[in-house]
Parts: sequence; C-alpha cells; structure tokens
Amino acid sequence: MSRLKVLQQELKQIADQNWASNYQRFFKTKTGQYAAKDRFLGVSVPKQRQLAKKFYQLNLSEIIQLLNSPWHEFRFTALIILIIKYQSAHQEEKDKIIKLYLQYLNRINNWDLVDLSAPKILGDYLLNLKQSEVKKILMKLVNSSNFWQRRIAIVATQAFIKKGKSELTFSIVRQLINDPEDLIHKANGWMLREVDKYCGRK
Repeated sequence: MSRLKVLQQELKQIADQNWASNYQRFFKTKTGQYAAKDRFLGVSVPKQRQLAKKFYQLNLSEIIQLLNSPWHEFRFTALIILIIKYQSAHQEEKDKIIKLYLQYLNRINNWDLVDLSAPKILGDYLLNLKQSEVKKILMKLVNSSNFWQRRIAIVATQAFIKKGKSELTFSIVRQLINDPEDLIHKANGWMLREVDKYCGRK
C-alpha cells in the first residue's frame, strides 16, 4: 500500500463522528454558509500534526491528491506537510511549492486552511521577492471574487509583520476595508493587532 493510502487510512481510522458533527456546525457547512458542503472526518489538529510529521516525505503529486479531497482533514494535513517541506527546502524546491500553492488556491477554502498556510508558505516566500513582484501576486488575490483568496492576501502579510514591516498590511487593509465578507474584516482586525504586537503603534 502506498504512503498516501496509508495516511488516508490512518486519518479515517481515528475519525470521530461526534467531533465531525461539531466541526460541521463550527465551520458553517450548511447550504448558504461560507463552508457549505465541506466534509469533516472529525480528527483533531494535534493528531493531524502528528500524522503530517510521520508522512512528511510525501511528494508533491501525493500532496495534490490530498488537496483535491472533499475531506477537510485531508486538505489540512496536506498543508501541514507542505509547510514542513517548504521550511526545509532549498530555493528551487520552494519555487515548486509556491507554484503548487498558487495553482491550488481553490482547495484552500476554509479559514483554518488559510490561516495555517498563508503566512508560512506564501508570506515567507514573498519576503524574498522584489516589491513589484509582491504587489503583483497580492493584488491579484485582493481583487479576486473568491473571498478565501482575499483572506489569503491579508493573512500572508503576517510574515512581514513578524519582521517588523507593517506597510504592506496597512495597504491591503485599506483596500479591503469595505469588503462585504465578515471573515475578511476579522482577518483585517487580526493583522492589525499583530502589527500592534510586533511593530508597535504607528
């Protein structure tokens, strides 16, 4: 049995239906809500992190298969693995990971998936790019009709905030200040609090 199949099997084996029901309510999965049709096995984040560390050697094609799953925990675990791989990768491998990340943004489709991955993958990658390239990538996300991608844009700036740089965050907050989605306003508020924490009041 492949590593991928073993991981999928282990996630299903530790699934908890009671937790799955709780997650479905917590993450607003009813028709018309922000995470409509998202499916949960009911696996805690600590257990997913344990399995991600165990299976971190999955290759990118296997991670793509996890990201394409309807199961939320498969996608969350895939992103943890991708973060682990990114943090230990050389530049060429990081380029491949960011290309994958941007290609599969439509699978990063709940706030916990965004908040987990945007700063540690996209944000960190942007730190080493020219300002013009950073703006090009983030403005595409800011102007997206998909509000998860707009949330990715603002949350990704946390990587800059932790380096004492707040200008990018303020710029994106100004552009998203009238966004119709409450989850964008919550992300804006979160990042502004992060600015206060890491950069001081400006």
